[in-house]
Amino acid sequence: MRTTFLSAAMLLIAFIGIGSDSAYAAKRNSNNATTKAKEQALQTITMDAAKAHIGFLASDELRGRKAGTNDAQVAAQYIISLLRQWGIKPLGDSYTQPFSAYSMEWQKRKPWQVHPDSIALLKQMPHRRLNMKNVLAMIPGKNTNEYVIMGAHFDHVGCDPDLEGDSIYNGADDNASGVSAALQIAHAFATAGVQPERNIVFAFWDGEEIGLLGSRFFMQTCAFADKIKGYLNFDMIGRNNKPENPPYVVYFYTAAHPVFGDWLKNDIKQYNLHLDPDYRAWDKPVGGSDNGTFAKRDIPIIWYHTDGHPDYHMPGDEAQKINYEKVTDISRAAFLNLWNLANEKSY
Repeated sequence: MRTTFLSAAMLLIAFIGIGSDSAYAAKRNSNNATTKAKEQALQTITMDAAKAHIGFLASDELRGRKAGTNDAQVAAQYIISLLRQWGIKPLGDSYTQPFSAYSMEWQKRKPWQVHPDSIALLKQMPHRRLNMKNVLAMIPGKNTNEYVIMGAHFDHVGCDPDLEGDSIYNGADDNASGVSAALQIAHAFATAGVQPERNIVFAFWDGEEIGLLGSRFFMQTCAFADKIKGYLNFDMIGRNNKPENPPYVVYFYTAAHPVFGDWLKNDIKQYNLHLDPDYRAWDKPVGGSDNGTFAKRDIPIIWYHTDGHPDYHMPGDEAQKINYEKVTDISRAAFLNLWNLANEKSY
């Protein structure tokens, strides 16, 4: 009887051990498959794609993509066509989020407003109205109650028919470069085919150049604002502020999350990215671009930027002046950032 009991116990222990080993092996295989999918997706981010996106968005035919114009909406439709082609669904019923901004009549030179209280006051006097549209898409996560957002504005400042010579402000760096990164990263996530832990929202903002209007409208109407765990922003990532150091890039991030800096340092080394970041931890990164809209709500921020240059908001901001190698490596680094934002348990 004792021999039978011991034999049964040993069999049970062996079975439990086999089961544990099998579970461990299954988890290891799953992790290996996920890592392989991530690394294969990373390779879909290419210089050729960056050139194609920036070349189209910054072409003379789009006449500077001024907010509220048909030219900006051509850019929006270009973005939508790619998201649809890659199988990335809209955030809501439609890829577009229409909104209107209001301002005093033009001689007053007052800023545009999207807050309903300001709009109500402006409607009581002579006023202007500008209609715009954000483009929003999402890859659903396993945890449907948490979100991360990646954003870039697609509008620029248009053209000036009274300007002699080149009258089109093409906005290749500002911000066709950022849109190209966001598009390549969206495509990479779609290619990976791995469901992230958190929902990933891909946001393309309108009206940034006239007051961060698209991101402000989004946040003031967002039903899940308190569930956003991080925001990754691109604005002007394609020029050489330091010609003697072409890989130079500014990497802003929320100081309370030092792991954001660690991520980039580790990925540059692991994936041989040709970047020389200026790491700028910031208590609350509220300035500069659409990141400010999210930082004011205490949402952790990462923002890539390559600093100013003489062609900033000038007709000379054209596609042939872009450092495409840098844009491509920033896009790859940011893909890895977003992968972490979407999947790490905490940061």
